[in-house]
Amino acid sequence: MELIKKPTTGMKDILPEEEIIRDYVIDEIKKTYGRFGFSHIDTPCVEHIENLCSKQGGDNEKLIFKILKRGEKLNLESANNENDLVDSGLRYDLTVPLARYYSNNQSVLPQPFKALQMGNVWRADRPQKGRFRQFMQCDIDILGEASNLAEIELVLATTTLLGNVGFNGFKVHINDRKILKAMASYAGFDEADFDQVFILLDKMDKIGLDGVCEELADYNFDEKCIAKYRELFEGLSAQENKLEYVKEVLGEFIEDGAADNLLEIIDTVNASKGADCEIVFDPTLVRGMSYYTGTIFEIEMAELNCSVAGGGRYDKMIGKFTGNDTPACGFSIGFERIITILLERGFKVPGTEEKEVFLVEKGMSADRLGDGQ
Repeated sequence: MELIKKPTTGMKDILPEEEIIRDYVIDEIKKTYGRFGFSHIDTPCVEHIENLCSKQGGDNEKLIFKILKRGEKLNLESANNENDLVDSGLRYDLTVPLARYYSNNQSVLPQPFKALQMGNVWRADRPQKGRFRQFMQCDIDILGEASNLAEIELVLATTTLLGNVGFNGFKVHINDRKILKAMASYAGFDEADFDQVFILLDKMDKIGLDGVCEELADYNFDEKCIAKYRELFEGLSAQENKLEYVKEVLGEFIEDGAADNLLEIIDTVNASKGADCEIVFDPTLVRGMSYYTGTIFEIEMAELNCSVAGGGRYDKMIGKFTGNDTPACGFSIGFERIITILLERGFKVPGTEEKEVFLVEKGMSADRLGDGQ
């Protein structure tokens, strides 16, 4: 068998030049988030398969690197399907492991608990620019805080970090799952169809409103619902104050306080931010994770045609472990995408000195070296 010198597909070797930048960004993450009061924790890279397949990770559950049972537990003859052969898997994100961690250690953790977690995750995804099958994630989460203070602090901490490592002019998109549901209800879609409607709405930035409506029609949704949905988004696009328009048009369909909460978060962040960025209400922002229950956000940078950070509120996840719902909200930066941008910029770590090489002729005396000859 011939040995292969290239890394496995979707993974990469990290050369010294990149590792210097990665170490620098990691150090800035620890310092910046530490100043915001987040405690650095760690969780195992291997999780119980039951946790990973708990229908909370959306499409990521299709991308799990599963781990076979070991020793006598691995019985190929009696196995009826794949589930009989595996008992664990590599984590595909840091949120599910955090929920298990908090549930297991809640009695000894401060309340509310502000966690910083960094580590590799694995997804059997199709590799592309800035996306690998093994990659570093960096999350901050606030557990046990139900108010908007959690969202405000997460956005301020994340934007401050990005500013500290040299990014500016980026945009924070913010929405609320409750507003998404209100818009779908207003249009007349059945609640059972919301997830499919949101999946198609999430394509708005790629295929436009016409494309979204065409795909809704392909799924045989009612023409009147599609027309009302289109009318809503056409009206939104013409408004300068979209949140006020949403409150006015959706009326009884929107949960009390959902729009006001977003307005408070936007106003507070804009008044307090230290980074050069903009935070805007985006009614088309969906985020695919099924565990989000309220506020959701993403950060967009012009240098990559995708988001470089995202997160939201997931108040129901911890309750699946403990039986008691716990307020939870988190923000994850795309560490690898940020490193990709810095490398393409030719970024140099501040304070890094150029290396000097001294050549010494064999047999040269110490006196001549001292004279600088």
